[in-house]
Amino acid sequence: MFSFLNKNKFKSIDISELENLRGKITLIDVRNPEEYREGHVPGAKNAPMNFVLQSPEKYLNKSKEYYIICQSGMRSAKTCGKLSDMGFNVVNVKGGTSSYNGNLQK
Repeated sequence: MFSFLNKNKFKSIDISELENLRGKITLIDVRNPEEYREGHVPGAKNAPMNFVLQSPEKYLNKSKEYYIICQSGMRSAKTCGKLSDMGFNVVNVKGGTSSYNGNLQK
């Protein structure tokens, strides 16, 4: 009811900050496989949002940190909120793949 009072339990970074972190983090792309194949940030692993949220333990380990990305940042924020509530250490990548300035991998 008072969701505006709840602070996000997860961190967020801007897509522009991602370039300096690539290779040092685990980046999960929560878009569907077709979207992922059309182009993704290099190094991102595909794990569709619905699958991750239904069975997070198949994809994630609570002792590790994961950066979550989607197309615009909406699905990744939703995913981060739910995973954070389940005890996972996640960071939302705001702006998503559509704001990425580098070359997308296909």
